Amino acid sequence: MKGAAPVRWITRFVTAIAVLPCACNSAADAPRSKRALAHDGAALGPAAPGPAPPPTASVTAATSAQPEQAPWPRARPPRVETDWCIDGVDALDEETCYALPDAPTRALLIYLHGIVPPGKDSQQKTNFETVVARASRRAGVAALMPRGKVGLAPKGYASWWGWPTGGPAYEKHAAAFVATFAEKRRKLEEIAGVPFSRVYVAGSSSGAFFAAALALRGGIDADGFGAMSGGGGQATPELAKLDPRPFYIGFGSHDSVGRSARGLAGVLRGAGWPVRVAEHPVGHGAKEIYLDEAFAFWREHDAR
Repeated sequence: MKGAAPVRWITRFVTAIAVLPCACNSAADAPRSKRALAHDGAALGPAAPGPAPPPTASVTAATSAQPEQAPWPRARPPRVETDWCIDGVDALDEETCYALPDAPTRALLIYLHGIVPPGKDSQQKTNFETVVARASRRAGVAALMPRGKVGLAPKGYASWWGWPTGGPAYEKHAAAFVATFAEKRRKLEEIAGVPFSRVYVAGSSSGAFFAAALALRGGIDADGFGAMSGGGGQATPELAKLDPRPFYIGFGSHDSVGRSARGLAGVLRGAGWPVRVAEHPVGHGAKEIYLDEAFAFWREHDAR
């Protein structure tokens, strides 16, 4: 037939046009993408993720901004000239030294020294301040080291600094000392910029006997007590009414205070206080091992 050829030619032309790629001018005219088909419920595998858009300025600023750390300590008092504080500790005032750990803390140790001779340099003062500073910083605890008074040391040491360890001397002086400790604590809190929520009271030698007297009589509120190279006393009328506190007792096997220290432990245990007694092959005086163990013991009971 003469008309068959034109018809076949037209059919081929239309078919060729149908298979040409679509050069669409709008999104509505474009063929559906795999992502769109998948959204419509087509059974396709997950599309490969495209490159992430660059962050906006606000996102970048929010990500890079870090919370500002409060300074520690918050402030330093004016430099105080005093013979009481050795190099390596700071002077709160003429009669009080302190040491702060590297990071903020809310725990405070009030440490009561043994008898100390007058003068700028002494082995007793250097030893106890060094021990307290090292151990408290290692434990992450702030430390206050107040000075006792002349005239309270045992007979033969009239010019030395000491504490009221019992009897009439305790009745006369203890309350004033405790009030002074509270004042020093507030001053150190201002420097640190935080209040101390845990307070421990400990001491060595003469300071241990005073710390024990304060604990047995309820003379000071504390979360834990310690008596190192000393400590003694008998049950008091106040003891049965007091809330038990963890009490660490440490002494040296080459010291003469072991019997007195064990006696203190027996009195406290009889009143239901948690007590740890530790004997070490050392002599008399402040030792870092005592404070290391005391901090660990107190913290065990803090968590309970």
